[in-house]
Amino acid sequence: MTETVLANAMLVLPDTVLRGSVRLRDGRIDDISDGAGVPAGALDCEGDLLMPGLIELHTDNLERHLQPRPRVGWPHQAAIIAHDAELASVGVTTVFDALRVGSVISDTKANYGEYARALASEILEMRARGVLRISHFLHLRAEVCSETLVDELSKFGPQDRIGIVSLMDHTPGERQFRDVSKLQEYMSGKHGMSDAGFREHVAGQRALRARLGALHEATAVDAARKLGATLASHDDTTPAQVEVSAEQGVHFAEFPTTLEAARACHAHGIKVMMGAPNLVRGGSHSGNVAARTLAEAGLLDILSSDYVPSSLLSGALLLGDLWGDLARGIATVTSAPATATGLADRGQLDLDARADLIRVARIGTSGAVRGTWVQGRRAG
Repeated sequence: MTETVLANAMLVLPDTVLRGSVRLRDGRIDDISDGAGVPAGALDCEGDLLMPGLIELHTDNLERHLQPRPRVGWPHQAAIIAHDAELASVGVTTVFDALRVGSVISDTKANYGEYARALASEILEMRARGVLRISHFLHLRAEVCSETLVDELSKFGPQDRIGIVSLMDHTPGERQFRDVSKLQEYMSGKHGMSDAGFREHVAGQRALRARLGALHEATAVDAARKLGATLASHDDTTPAQVEVSAEQGVHFAEFPTTLEAARACHAHGIKVMMGAPNLVRGGSHSGNVAARTLAEAGLLDILSSDYVPSSLLSGALLLGDLWGDLARGIATVTSAPATATGLADRGQLDLDARADLIRVARIGTSGAVRGTWVQGRRAG
């Protein structure tokens, strides 16, 4: 039997914040008590916040460790370990590692080859060996504007801990890149693509979407069902696109690009997820709707760190300040993502919940993680 008592903390409970203590026993929350007392043997949290561990549904962070500079590959095991440790250090205790499925193999300039199955096997093998500090699930980003999606999805099964399948469509002129000039900036900056090469890329992608898009969407929706995964949409822009998402059985929408799309999501009972970097920076780097605008309209349900792991906690604290309700802000990175993906055992400070917790010292408008526990064991 292992036991840890975290005392004299401001407990972020589902609906309120109060001073108290939490006892962790054998990987679960065994007791929650109010008061500022510090029993013998307990860890004095000195009035810091104590909240559920953060749950990250969509992060590109692993890609940054795999390729720290353009065209510079890094050994996969080292990259996975560094990614895992970084997330633990910023309070994430459950992550859905986002891996693209669906590649363009006929255009070598696009740098768009297959990698997901091999990388997923490496992550799962390291998890099985107990190497990783936090809980890892997989998020398959199904790119419908691709050539190989059907084949790539067929390589995954129910044993692969696929928690999310999201429908991605990066066809030039659609969704995130409906402003084609923004896409050109991205492609020229990331891949050094010339003007002529970009025009060729746009024509090829549009033709590919017209030829295989419908098949790929249907295949991805079916794959989510077979894998027991939550289905998500990505970059919904119009109410009509949201209508399709609802018909497909989408549970949450990743990064809707307009206020109209977010409103349509809520009308259909689809939860809205926005990027914490958008919130922290004060706007979208792609020129899309600001996360703060959706928060002020009551249309923001879940935050994702997307490409800045530390932004998840900062964004949740910012929302707590904006709404005047810290518990509500923290719920966007704890209970809300847990509910969206069917993880009933975590995301709240409740009796018998998984003992995934973090201790946070409030630093101005942000916070510093001073301790991370995963299933009751110190992970950071």
